[in-house]
Amino acid sequence: MATETPREREIAAEDSIKVVCRFRPLNDSEEKAGSKFIVKFPSGGEDNCISIGGKVYLFDKVFKPNATQDKVYNEAAKSIVTDVLAGYNGTIFAYGQTSSGKTHTMEGVIGDPNKQGIIPRIVNDIFNHIYGMEENLEFHIKVSYFEIYMDKIRDLLDVSKVNLSVHEDKNRVPFVKGATERFVSSPEEVFEVIEEGKSNRHIAVTNMNEHSSRSHSVFLINVKQENLENQKKLSGKLYLVDLAGSEKVSKTGAEGTVLDEAKNINKSLSALGNVISALADGNKTHIPYRDSKLTRILQESLGGNARTTIIICCSPASFNESETKSTLDFGKRAKTIKNVVCVNEELTAEEWKRRYEREKEKAAKWKAKVDKLEAELSRWRQGETVNPDEQVNLVEAPDVTTPINVSIEGKLDDSPMPATPGGGLMAGSLSNEERQKLEEERERLYQQLDDKDEEINQQSQYVEKLKEQMEEQEELIASARRDYEQLQQEMNRIQQENESAKEEVKEVLQALEELAVNYDQKSQEVELKNKEQETMTEELLAKQVALNNTASELQQLRDMSAHQRKRIAEMLANFLKDLGEIGVAIGGDENLKVAPESNGKLEEEFTVARLFISKMKSEVKNLVQRCQGLESFQVDCNKKVSEYEKDLAECRLLISQHEARMQTLTESMKEAEARKRTLEEDVDALREECAKLKAAEQVQAVTNKEKAEEKEAATKMRVALEEQMDQLRDAHQKQVAALRDELSEKQELISELKDLNQKFTLAHQQMQADYERLKQEEANKSVKLQELMLLNERREQARKDLKGLEDTVAKELQTLHNLRKLFVQDLQARIKKTINAEDNEDDGGSLAQKQKISFLENNLDQLTKVHKQLVRDNADLRCELPKLEKRLRATMERVKALETALRDAKEGAMRDRKRYQYEVDRIKEAVRQKNLARRGPSAQIAKPIRAGQHHLSTVSIRTGNRENECKSAFIDENKRIPAAFMYNGYA
Repeated sequence: MATETPREREIAAEDSIKVVCRFRPLNDSEEKAGSKFIVKFPSGGEDNCISIGGKVYLFDKVFKPNATQDKVYNEAAKSIVTDVLAGYNGTIFAYGQTSSGKTHTMEGVIGDPNKQGIIPRIVNDIFNHIYGMEENLEFHIKVSYFEIYMDKIRDLLDVSKVNLSVHEDKNRVPFVKGATERFVSSPEEVFEVIEEGKSNRHIAVTNMNEHSSRSHSVFLINVKQENLENQKKLSGKLYLVDLAGSEKVSKTGAEGTVLDEAKNINKSLSALGNVISALADGNKTHIPYRDSKLTRILQESLGGNARTTIIICCSPASFNESETKSTLDFGKRAKTIKNVVCVNEELTAEEWKRRYEREKEKAAKWKAKVDKLEAELSRWRQGETVNPDEQVNLVEAPDVTTPINVSIEGKLDDSPMPATPGGGLMAGSLSNEERQKLEEERERLYQQLDDKDEEINQQSQYVEKLKEQMEEQEELIASARRDYEQLQQEMNRIQQENESAKEEVKEVLQALEELAVNYDQKSQEVELKNKEQETMTEELLAKQVALNNTASELQQLRDMSAHQRKRIAEMLANFLKDLGEIGVAIGGDENLKVAPESNGKLEEEFTVARLFISKMKSEVKNLVQRCQGLESFQVDCNKKVSEYEKDLAECRLLISQHEARMQTLTESMKEAEARKRTLEEDVDALREECAKLKAAEQVQAVTNKEKAEEKEAATKMRVALEEQMDQLRDAHQKQVAALRDELSEKQELISELKDLNQKFTLAHQQMQADYERLKQEEANKSVKLQELMLLNERREQARKDLKGLEDTVAKELQTLHNLRKLFVQDLQARIKKTINAEDNEDDGGSLAQKQKISFLENNLDQLTKVHKQLVRDNADLRCELPKLEKRLRATMERVKALETALRDAKEGAMRDRKRYQYEVDRIKEAVRQKNLARRGPSAQIAKPIRAGQHHLSTVSIRTGNRENECKSAFIDENKRIPAAFMYNGYA
């Protein structure tokens, strides 16, 4: 499929931009602020002009504040629907300051028949026109919705696309690359897309608008239609733009992010104004479209191939007068711009071929005709005679035939002939009378030849243009062939990559097999380690049992050796005697009877303890005394604070009384001033009346000299008035003097009260400072008191602990005393038994006893060595056990990591296989589509709409940014629309 060049399109025509103006009513805030309605609509039936401040502005249409949404749409935007369906591009955008009604005009309330704006109405109209057209037309409609926020293009249908770029197609028409395109087949689907985009659009609250748009939104409707009978295809784009309003920060109160948004909005609108001014100027060669992404997108709409309607929205309030005038000047400049509009028609390869053959035949015919004309012209220039049958049949041929024959006859007459009398007379008459006519005929023929030359040149130029077009078509075919070759190379490269990827997958699988083998080996090693650990644990348990047995035997030997050690018994006896003496020294229980001998150590310890306890008791007594003193001091401080508070309350009361008195005096002074002012006004009024009377008297004296009686009466009246004025003046002066005296007294009293108030204020501040100081001291003393109380509690607790310790020591001493008695009795019994045994036994018995004792000592030493060795072995095993456990944990973690890597590798291999398969299928599909496009227009496009048929329900499945939309076939009574499948992004 190829796009037709401008030469092949319908003849391009200039079309001025249509500018309409809409004024909104005054809002509540403007009415509360007292703003006036400054716009005037001149009477006379014309509704295309307005007047502000005496200046008249003329537009294509002006809508008053009471204009309905339906009226605005019908008169401003409805005609663009038929233009778009006829293959033209269209643009509608609203311009104006913030809170001027742009979004209300463009969108309104979707779903409300009365309040919905241009976008929902134009969508309904497009589908209604399609449903009413011929059934052999098939439409494909797709929509895009994006915004320009902070000079970045953001897709409203896919919020992950936040910085899209503007590119140019092969015809140098700008477009937004990467914007999401949704195929739609009913108004409801379009409204769903609009609602989805609106929910993602940036808005904010300002002082002038609760729902202020913070970005320029662009809703693009792309309509392609195909005539199924003659394969004719037309396409049209409709840009519906809702611009953000220009803002003054002083009025909107923007801060932070909202301020940055306002800066970018004003910058882009300024760039739009510069483009409008450059286009309106007409003398500038450079149009600054690239200064902003907004002007870049609207390049075709401003001075390009589009029928554009600008709706300028204005506020009628005097508060916004400067912004309104600026908006009107913008519309006035935009009205002078002219766009070059032509139909967007796409031709198939067969149509191009037919046109090429047709033009080739025309060129051949013209070339043959030009060759004949050149041959005839060369013969004429050589002086030869061309028969009428051999002459080229032109439109002017009947008129040219006669002069040519005449000229030929003239030339034949001029040829040499035999001289005769008759012949001489004939030649003389031709040379004198007819020669001038023949010359005129020849000049006319030459002129006709020049005209033919010019026509031939024109035809030659046309042939050259046709040749250029043929070359362009050949270049297009060559570029298509190059594209095909590139795609073929790309396909070969991808196949090679696929093969290499397969090899990589094989290598990965081999690595996975090796990992599996290693995993099995590691598993066997782990099992062996587990068995070794179990055997070591069993050995450790056996050694532990042997150790316990040895320990029990050792304990028995120790018990036996304890009874046999005399030295230990003597030391124990001495210790018991010492304890008894300590008990007697302490003077505890009377039942404690200990020996008077003592080594002095325990007694020294008890002495130190007792000294410490007595010292603690003295310190506690001192602390208690200090606490009592602090409590008494706190009571005194509380009394002083209460007294100070009473004095402070009295001072506050006195200050409030003085303040009330001052306020009363001030009011009385104000009343005196008011009375004084009233009296002065009365005096001024009387003076004015007196002056009027004097003037009347003078006038009456001048005009009425004859009336003496009246003059005398007037004189009397004047005298009486003067006397009355003198009396009033005296009374007024007296009253003013009295008021001045009273005022001076009041002033003195006020100054005295101020001094007194200042003194009380100073005293109050001093007392407040003293109160704060005393309060701080009290707080400090309270903290100290709490610390002392805490210390006292600790001392009491220590005393209780010491008392408990004394009781415990006394009990222990009693126990030791009882044990001493038992040991003494046991020793006495054993001594008696030993004496009796010595009397009965000989010396051999003592030797046997010594041998037994030495044997037992040797056994004890051996058992001690064995015990130490067992303890060392146990310690070594305990040190080795954490290392083995650590190695076991590391082995288990390594096994888990290998399992995870194996699972991830399998999943990655599956994903790579699916991705490679998908890429291969996509490339095959692209090549197939390219081949089909080369053969003819047979591409499958999603959601075709057949004209003359109403839309039925569709099933749509969307996943993320890409959409799989399946539409089942619609079966009507005699019609069937084929179902189509589209994978967005690769359709």
